[in-house]
Amino acid sequence: MTTTNPRRSSGSIGPRDTTGYRIFTWANNGFLVVLSLAMLFPFAMLVAQSFSSPAALKAGRVGIWPVGFTLDTYKFLMQNQMFWLNYRNTVVYTVVATVIAMVLTTLMAYVLARRHLRARGFLVGIVVFTMFFNGGLIPNYVLISALGMKNTIWAIVVPGAISVFNLLVMKSFFENQPLELEEAAQIDGLGWFGIFTRIVLPLSQAVLATMILFYSVGFWNDWFAAFLYLDRQELFPVTLFLRNVIAGASSTASEGAAAAGMNSATQIAESVKAVAMILTLIPILCVYPFVQRYFVSGVMLGSVKG
Repeated sequence: MTTTNPRRSSGSIGPRDTTGYRIFTWANNGFLVVLSLAMLFPFAMLVAQSFSSPAALKAGRVGIWPVGFTLDTYKFLMQNQMFWLNYRNTVVYTVVATVIAMVLTTLMAYVLARRHLRARGFLVGIVVFTMFFNGGLIPNYVLISALGMKNTIWAIVVPGAISVFNLLVMKSFFENQPLELEEAAQIDGLGWFGIFTRIVLPLSQAVLATMILFYSVGFWNDWFAAFLYLDRQELFPVTLFLRNVIAGASSTASEGAAAAGMNSATQIAESVKAVAMILTLIPILCVYPFVQRYFVSGVMLGSVKG
């Protein structure tokens, strides 16, 4: 007895060939295009403001196209030594903090993922508890000061070394790896550290790439820790430099006005904000395309299963 596939039979119409499906596809694509444009619109405005004259910005005449095209603000900011010193600090803080965070998070997640670990449920409970409750701002400040980490790089990279959310995602990812591989490695004589470095980590590239992006973006954008624990301007990250420009607490605006031959520092401040934001965003925008393809396998497999 033979059967005929209705989708392959001559003259048959599949679900994707119907008018309703084609209308849904067009509507769905149109919605996604509109949503993408809405997300790109603020960035386009920021780029236009960075290339516009301060007077046009002050008058509110800038949309998504530059008005009074000029590169003076870029030249001024790139000649500011403190901006580049703070920029270098951000790169150093981000790299060091991400390395520390990945080492600690990976090791802890692997240990908590072992089902034969004694008091595993209790340890996971303590970790989850810290996700909702913490000591608060003042105890953290007193602790960092008492440990002598104030005005050092460690005040930036150590307190946020382990994110509970990232830890739980990575733990779930490790739990879903086949136990047969570890058992075979144990039969071949590998210890737990050997299994972790030679079996588990090579199979976890997706979640590792995702976590590296999460941590690096978080440390790159963070300015509050530096605002609390750093007093010397030469130690500031560029995000705190940008925050001071936006808050008007920096002399950059008045210096820029003097360099541009303007009487009002307010005009140059608006332009400096836009240029500083663009220069701050560029590194993350360059890194994102190389790791975004790991998001589905790295995050979904770690968060849905287990």
